[in-house]
Amino acid sequence: MKTVSAQLLTMIFLLLSQAASADIFRPAYLELSQTDAEHYSVLWRVPALPDNRRLAARVVFPGNVERAGESRSAIINNAWEERFEIVATGGLIDQQITIDGILGGATDVIVRVERMDGTTQLERLQPAEPVFTVTASPGPGEVAVAYFVLGVEHILGGIDHLLFVLALLLLVGNLRRLVITITAFTVAHSITLVCATLGWISLPGPPVEAVIALSIVFVAAEVIHEQQGRSSITARAPWIVAFGFGLLHGLGFAGALQEVGLPETAIPVALLMFNVGVEAGQLLFVAAVVIVGTLLGRVSRVPSSLVKRTVSYAIGSVAAFWTIERVTAFVQ
Repeated sequence: MKTVSAQLLTMIFLLLSQAASADIFRPAYLELSQTDAEHYSVLWRVPALPDNRRLAARVVFPGNVERAGESRSAIINNAWEERFEIVATGGLIDQQITIDGILGGATDVIVRVERMDGTTQLERLQPAEPVFTVTASPGPGEVAVAYFVLGVEHILGGIDHLLFVLALLLLVGNLRRLVITITAFTVAHSITLVCATLGWISLPGPPVEAVIALSIVFVAAEVIHEQQGRSSITARAPWIVAFGFGLLHGLGFAGALQEVGLPETAIPVALLMFNVGVEAGQLLFVAAVVIVGTLLGRVSRVPSSLVKRTVSYAIGSVAAFWTIERVTAFVQ
């Protein structure tokens, strides 16, 4: 791992830093809760823009749907929430629902349809294709696939988590240490993901996100210290740090999962497959770094130690910005 190409690390950092915002996972959220054959309660949540302006996105229902009663709107946790009731003559099964106003933007939409039988339909809509079809009750296999894909998408879109893993890759010295370190991180965040999602532990999200950013600063600094010959327990046993901070990152994963909830009839399957999806995405990222880094390392003449130090400073700087921004957000 010491020979991982400095050019590769620079490329990865530049790609990741394009998404350097304080809130990495802030999709819009649509929840449809069925109350009888033709009636649904609707929750529509969109991230608030600066000055509490509302994102210009709306739900477009099919022609057989009418609103019932008045809608209720409020700003909650830096997001606009609207609640209302709808009546779908003949039901919503096999009907298409579209999100209008996110095309060309960067906001995905998480959709959750709660049926009367306790089953759940889960969708993640992207700006390029903001439409979905309401389906009948799914089987366990469909639930497993939906939550696996959600887990993969979350970790690959979670730039702060990937920067932490990248900093760990810079810190470890060989494949054996890498395997142990990643395993420790996996075990730790799996523990807190399960505990937080099932309600066994509870911590406020904003401070957790701030500490996650601070953990990236810490590991980036340890990479610099290791290059300067200042040995520490982090350099000698990075798996200890990976486990400790992995507990915090698991709380961050749980926050994302709690955004969409778990299907009442398949909680174990959904929770397991979300975690498996997170691990699959993480391993894809690690494999990409190792494989491409090995290939580029054979032709690179740039001193890897120099660029490694530069990339570490850059990672730490971005993470420090996140830390300040996130702390400022919840202390105001």
